[in-house]
Amino acid sequence: MKAVGRTVAQASASTRTTASVDDAPLEGLGPVVSPATRLVVLGSFPGVASLQAQRYYGHPRNHFWPILSALWGVDLVGLSYPLRLRAMLDHGVGLWDVYASCRRVGSLDSNIGSARPNDLARLRQLAPTLRAVAHNGGESARSMQRTLALGVEVLRLPSTSPANASWSFDRKLAAWRTAFERHGVA
Repeated sequence: MKAVGRTVAQASASTRTTASVDDAPLEGLGPVVSPATRLVVLGSFPGVASLQAQRYYGHPRNHFWPILSALWGVDLVGLSYPLRLRAMLDHGVGLWDVYASCRRVGSLDSNIGSARPNDLARLRQLAPTLRAVAHNGGESARSMQRTLALGVEVLRLPSTSPANASWSFDRKLAAWRTAFERHGVA
């Protein structure tokens, strides 16, 4: 299964990671899905660390990769990014964000402005076996009306961001496990 979207090797080394109001918008990352993807996790927009690394969930304190590691019994954190993506796709999970570009200083979702949405309808073509969309956090979930139009189950999961400190790792893991088991990707 070939991943769709940019990989680390294809990423530009000169990608801007933060913007002022007068700067050109920041550009997000492409979709990482395959025809066998059954569940797509949608974030809002990559944070500074993710844009710098050109990797989804690139902040070392983000719980996304540790949660998937716990669900699948594989140390994804210890793998290279391309191998993480391969393992994820092999489990039927894909990644993308609701915003293609935006203006934002820092990494907080509350600072997102002038957001341009991704063409989420493309997910039906890229992942014809898609059964569910899981929004990773509140900002992503603001696009639930758009993802409901895909005709699949739409879920809101607790954000894996380090900014979501009110949820413990174990509490996040339990919520994610329930969703992933329900769709046969745990």
